[in-house]
Amino acid sequence: MKIAINGAGIAGTALAYWLGKLGHDVLLVERAPQLRTGGFVINLWGIGYDALERMGLLPRLLELQYHSDELRMVDRAGRTRGGYPSSVLLKLANGRMATLARSDIAAAIHASLDARVETLFGDSIAAIDDGGTQVRVEFEHSMPREFDLVIGADGLHARVRQLVFGPDADFEYPMGCHVASFEVAGYRPRNANTYVAHTAPGRYVARFPMRDDRMLFFVLLRDEHLKGRIPASHAERKAALRDALAGIGWEAAGILSALEQVDDIYFDSISQIRMDAWAKGRVALIGDAAACPSLIAGEGAGFALAQAYILAGELHRHEGDIAAATTRYQRRLQAAVARKQKHAESLAASFVPRTEHGVRIRDYATLLMRLPVFPRILMGRYFRDEVALPEYGI
Repeated sequence: MKIAINGAGIAGTALAYWLGKLGHDVLLVERAPQLRTGGFVINLWGIGYDALERMGLLPRLLELQYHSDELRMVDRAGRTRGGYPSSVLLKLANGRMATLARSDIAAAIHASLDARVETLFGDSIAAIDDGGTQVRVEFEHSMPREFDLVIGADGLHARVRQLVFGPDADFEYPMGCHVASFEVAGYRPRNANTYVAHTAPGRYVARFPMRDDRMLFFVLLRDEHLKGRIPASHAERKAALRDALAGIGWEAAGILSALEQVDDIYFDSISQIRMDAWAKGRVALIGDAAACPSLIAGEGAGFALAQAYILAGELHRHEGDIAAATTRYQRRLQAAVARKQKHAESLAASFVPRTEHGVRIRDYATLLMRLPVFPRILMGRYFRDEVALPEYGI
C-alpha cells in the first residue's frame, strides 16, 4: 500500500520502520525542517523496550543512554529532603530499562529506515479527503498525492485528528498542569548523573545533566500559577516562568538568569487524549495523537513504539484489510492505555502538591523507596504493562 504518516517523532518513525520492512511505500511527513533535537529524557521499559529490541535497535540506543545515579529532592536551601537511587527503578523493571532522550530514539529509528520510506521535511498535511478507496491528501507546500492509508502520528495536538475526527476539545482531558523544558550550556552546579528537583506549592523545577556540558531543565506548573494566561510566544513563555519561579528558593535565581540566554522553550499543557475510536475509514492514529497517557503517567514513548509494531503487524496479518487491522490494533492496546491514564489521575497530586505540607509529605515519602519491599508496594503497578507484544512473524 501507499501510506502517509504525519509526524516524524518516535511513533511516526517506528511505524515507518515496520511498514517499510513489510514492503509498503511510505511517505513520512515532518513539519520541522529536520529531525527534532533536544526534548525530554525518558525512562523506557516494558513493551516499549521490547519493541526496540525487536527492531534490532536496542544495542545502539543503549550506547546513547544516560546513566542516572540518583533522584534527589531538595528544599529551598538546597538540602536533601527526599529521593532514592535510580537502581530502585531499574530493579522494578527487572533490569530492562534505559534512560534516553526522546530525540535520540527517533533519530536512531529514522537512520535505520529503508529505501521504501521517503521523508518530507518542512511540510505537513493540510487537508484529507477519504474517498473510500483512496485518500487524497493536500499538503501545506507540496503537491497533493493519493494514498491507501493515512496515519496521524503528530502528537497531542495532532493535525490529522483535527481534520478527520474533530477538534482537540472533543478528546483532550487536561490534568491541571503545564510543562516547560529548555536546555542551557555550561550551567553550574552540575551534579553529574543526578536528577535534582525542588518543589514549591504548585511549582516543580528540576535539572538533569546532558552531554556536551548542557543542562536540561524541566518545570511543572499548576495552571493557577499561569494566572489564566497560556503563553504563546517565546517572550510570553519566559515571562510566565519568571513569574512562577521567582522567590521559590533553591537555584531559582540562577535558573532564571540562565533562562535569559535561552532561545527555545517547550511549553504545553499536560493532558491526556481519550478516544473511543483510533481509526476512521482509511485514516488512523497512533502515539499521543490516539491515546496520550500524559507526561504524569509516563511510558507514552513505550506505548507509541508498541502501537507502531502492532498496527503494522495487524495490517500484515489481515493482508491490507484496513478496517479489520485497525479494529484489532485498538482492541489489543486500549484497555492497557486506559489503565495507564487512570493511574495518572492518582499521581497528579503527588507530582506538584498545592501546599507546603503536601510537598514535605511527598518528599519524605520518597525516602521509603530506599527500603526493601516499599518500591514494589508504592510503584510496582506502574511498571506492569499487563499486555505483551504479539508475534507477527515480521
